[in-house]
Amino acid sequence: MPFRQISRRPALMALPLIFLSSGLLATVLTGSSLASQHDVTDGPYVFAPDRKPDNASWICHSEHKQTHIDSPKVLRPENCGELPQPTLHELKNTVEADSFSGVDTIVAFSDVHGQYDVMHTLLRNQGVIDKDDNWALGKAHLVITGDMFDRGPQINEVLWLVYQLDKQAQEAGGRLHLLMGNHEQMVLKGDLRYIHPRYKVTEELTDRKYDALYGTETELGQWLRSKHTLVKINDMLFMHGGISPDWLETDLTISKANNLYREHIDTPKQEIKQSELLNFLFYKNGPTWYRGYFKGKNMLNEKQIDQLLAHFGVNHIVVGHTSQDRVLGRFNNKIIAIDSSIKRGESGELLWVEDGKLSRGLYQGGKVSLTSDQD
Repeated sequence: MPFRQISRRPALMALPLIFLSSGLLATVLTGSSLASQHDVTDGPYVFAPDRKPDNASWICHSEHKQTHIDSPKVLRPENCGELPQPTLHELKNTVEADSFSGVDTIVAFSDVHGQYDVMHTLLRNQGVIDKDDNWALGKAHLVITGDMFDRGPQINEVLWLVYQLDKQAQEAGGRLHLLMGNHEQMVLKGDLRYIHPRYKVTEELTDRKYDALYGTETELGQWLRSKHTLVKINDMLFMHGGISPDWLETDLTISKANNLYREHIDTPKQEIKQSELLNFLFYKNGPTWYRGYFKGKNMLNEKQIDQLLAHFGVNHIVVGHTSQDRVLGRFNNKIIAIDSSIKRGESGELLWVEDGKLSRGLYQGGKVSLTSDQD
């Protein structure tokens, strides 16, 4: 049944646990509940108390199934669609460097918002992944400037593919940089206003709030909490929203900001608001929310852009967050906008940087040079 706006009703008491021959555990909710009204398949949610993966929760046609994890490969239960079967790795505990030089090839995109099919098609057509969905970029760096969460219906599919590519990139001598956007921050802090309605079924069946499914005792939650919010590669600075002139009034560095974001990602909003610096970083004109490079009465001019570039010692600032119809250059490509509206679920583009040459990677394949709009 398609989703419609309905009020959430209390679920009836769960039936006794059913032990399946495959070693799975199934909890089936019945009665007047969201699960009884919608057919949802979702997961896996891997729980890793003490950083050791223990069990996975799956939603299989609106039934909750649990599997015990006794090997790195997380196997999907029977009759549970085509959900990811990730191979777990230790990068969830690793905080990478946030500055790199001498990188020949960089690829970047942003704001997937749960649109797995569009992201997958784009990565395949652009040769970022091969026919088996493995890393195909060699020693290149792939940057995703946030907002994997919210709006769309396939968040876990997106996250598990990126999780796998993260490991494979390092094994190949490259890197994958998943940066935190405002919607990652919102979900991890329990602001669930923009989750897709299907995740209400997952909440009901697992008896956990959606943010708890990415909490500190989960595999994906630990992995996400190791990630940066800003990264500098060659002469380019990447982030989700943008750098505002307010940054210049602080003593922040890229590394200090990244550390503060990680340290306070679980700090309640009311406490964040009591600190002028943290309030700037997480809200206001901070790097995950700022939109001042685009239209509006507060749009920066090129002189102000040049001051920001000089401060960081870069020639380009690359951002998502503000939707465009394509990868867009502004101010002679000093600002590059890579939110190509994948969130609409129709198409999208990549930014390619190859030996300093800037190109747009098109949805159907192929590339065209990135030219700046007229400012």
